[in-house]
Amino acid sequence: MEISLKAEGKYMGLKKKPVTGMKDILPDEMAVRQYLLSEIRKCYREFGFTEIETPAVEHIENLLSRQGGDNEKLIFKLLKRGEKLEHALSSGEASALSDSGLRYDLTLPLTRFYAENQAKLPNPFKALQIGPVFRADRPQKGRFREFVQCDIDILGDESNLSEIELILAIGSFLRRIGFSGRHPFRIVLNDREILRGMQRFAGFPEEDFEEICVILDKADKIGMEGVREELLSLGLSAEGIERYLSLVLDAGEGAEDIRRLGEILGEKLSPGISENLSEIMEMVQEIAGPELRLSFDPTLVRGMGYYTGPIFEIRAEGFPGSIGGGGRYDRMVGLFTGKDTAAVGFSIGFERLVTILLESGEGTEREEGSLAILLEKGISREKLSAVLREADSRRKRGERVLIVRMNKNKKFQKEQLRKEGYQECMEIYA
Repeated sequence: MEISLKAEGKYMGLKKKPVTGMKDILPDEMAVRQYLLSEIRKCYREFGFTEIETPAVEHIENLLSRQGGDNEKLIFKLLKRGEKLEHALSSGEASALSDSGLRYDLTLPLTRFYAENQAKLPNPFKALQIGPVFRADRPQKGRFREFVQCDIDILGDESNLSEIELILAIGSFLRRIGFSGRHPFRIVLNDREILRGMQRFAGFPEEDFEEICVILDKADKIGMEGVREELLSLGLSAEGIERYLSLVLDAGEGAEDIRRLGEILGEKLSPGISENLSEIMEMVQEIAGPELRLSFDPTLVRGMGYYTGPIFEIRAEGFPGSIGGGGRYDRMVGLFTGKDTAAVGFSIGFERLVTILLESGEGTEREEGSLAILLEKGISREKLSAVLREADSRRKRGERVLIVRMNKNKKFQKEQLRKEGYQECMEIYA
């Protein structure tokens, strides 16, 4: 790489733009992000969640454990260092070059954390995690290789109280930031076992389960006719496909419809599955009321291979795709301990929420009591001391005070300060 030099030691032709797929965050967006993070922490704390932190770097064996769906194809792998790297290079095996990588979600690190620290944690354990994750995806508008995830998880509780609490917490947070009014949303539910029961009812082979789920997951993009064609391309019987699609098309959205589907599936569905999911929906609706809309969707799949039971997703009107989702994953902790542990989690689409609030001009309110003090060049020591004392007094009262030198273009400077939320400007002259 050619590096130009000018006045050696002072100017080098270094790159100003962030690495492809990464981004800088300017003050206006940062204000929205801080607002959301503050509301997330306040809301989830009210539900008894405890915040933890895990490293961004994980063992490569963990990341490649076939639990992350397509995300495993997008891992940022880290090269070994020193002698280990030299030895790996001499071996000629590409797989030997890396022993760690950047996490692609927060669920895998959480289960490792829980397996390592279970004896020190309460049971059940309600965890809140907020942090960056990394995926070597193809960058495009609105999709970056580094982004923030906000997860809440409950580990150690086999009952559906976990799902009920998670959905109530998510609903409470979204209503808190105005989504029930300005951006109507609903939470859709399904169960991986219902998906499996529907396939058994149609007579599909068990080994085709995941591939059929991938096709069904595209229903909103390719339509039911597209689903039918792709199922036929798998070599499945036309009669079985029609039985399968009739279940999907005839399914309603309410708790009673879940029970009815369970009756149709009969012995093809594991005992208690439909009753459990319908009870979750009814209990949440009973507590949250009509402001929190829930619906059953038999096409909801969720892409992660680690889900074992109920799954859910948030959909907001006017915004394609989901703004969050999650589900039960009772087998992941067992990958570390050899013993399965009940676990269920929900991840909010933090970056999508930031985009929505920025586009609508919401979440940018600055704190009250903001003062900017502009100092003219050449101000005396006595006046500077008085300004600093005044600022110190106001800051002790919890006010936000900025002291800056006065620019030549004072009008533009004050306009910028007002945009940053400073409601009052004080000018001090020499």
